[in-house]
Amino acid sequence: MTAPTINGTTYPQPVNDLLPAARKLTQELDGLPSRNRLMKEFRIGPKKANDLLSRLTDERTQQDRVDTLHAAMVVHGSLADRPTLFPADPTPDPDATDADPDTPPPAEVPTPDPTPAPPTPAAEQVEQVTPVEYPDTNITGTSARRAVVWPVILLALPAFVAIWGGWVGLGKLTGFGKVNLLPGIGDGWVVDTAITLPIGVETYGAFALYVWLTGRVPARAARFAKWSAIASLLVGALGQVAYHLLIAAGVTSAPWWITTLVACLPVAVLGMGAALAHLMHADQ
Repeated sequence: MTAPTINGTTYPQPVNDLLPAARKLTQELDGLPSRNRLMKEFRIGPKKANDLLSRLTDERTQQDRVDTLHAAMVVHGSLADRPTLFPADPTPDPDATDADPDTPPPAEVPTPDPTPAPPTPAAEQVEQVTPVEYPDTNITGTSARRAVVWPVILLALPAFVAIWGGWVGLGKLTGFGKVNLLPGIGDGWVVDTAITLPIGVETYGAFALYVWLTGRVPARAARFAKWSAIASLLVGALGQVAYHLLIAAGVTSAPWWITTLVACLPVAVLGMGAALAHLMHADQ
C-alpha cells in the first residue's frame, strides 16, 4: 500500500508539516477527526496521531475564544471581520506577493455604520465521538477497584453451619433419616435424607435472590424470584425456630403438622425451581 502524498512528498513528516492538511480535514468534517481517522488518512502511528489531535484540539479551543470575543464586539457595533487564527490553507495570495511594495495601498472607503442586528446565539459545537479501534488504546480510563467478597464468605460460614445443623436436626425429628436408594443392588446406596432440607431450601433461596437482584431476566421471572426468595428465607427462619423450640422442650418427635410441612418442602422447592427456570427462558 502506497503512503498518501502530503505536501508533495510520501515520506513521513513531522506534526508541524501535517497540521495544514489536518486543519483542512477538520474543516471538511466540520468537527475534530478521531485519532483513528488521522492514522488512516495520513498513515501515521498512534503517538503522532495523538500529538496531532492534541494540536488540533488546542487550536479549536483558541479559535472558539476568539469567536466568542468577536461576537461580543459585533453586538457592540463592531464591523471587524471574524479573524481566523489557523487557516486551513495558509498559502499566501499570489496577487499580494506580486504587488509593488512601493505602491501605496488604496484608501479605504468609509462604510456607514448600520444598526447592529440582534446577536444570533452561537450553536454549541458537539465533539465528534467515534469508537476507538486501535488495540493499545485504553477506553476504560482509570479502572475502578472491585469490592472484595472474602469477608462475606467468612461471615457466611458460621451461618451455614448453624443452618445446616438446624435443618438436619429438624429432619431427624420429622422422620428424615437413612434410606437405601438402591435396594437389591449390591449393598445399595444409603443416604441420610435429612441433608436434602438445607440443600434444597437454602440453595433455592440464595439462587432466587441472585436472579431477583441482578435484573438480567424478564419481568415475570424477576417478580417470581423476588417473592419465592422471600418465602424461602422465611420458611428457613421458621424451620430454625421450630427446631430450637423442639430441642429446648425436650421433644424427640415433632408434632404431625410440623412433620407434614417439612415433608412437603422438597416438593415445593422442586416446583419453584422448575417454574423459575421456565420463566427465565420464557422470552427465548
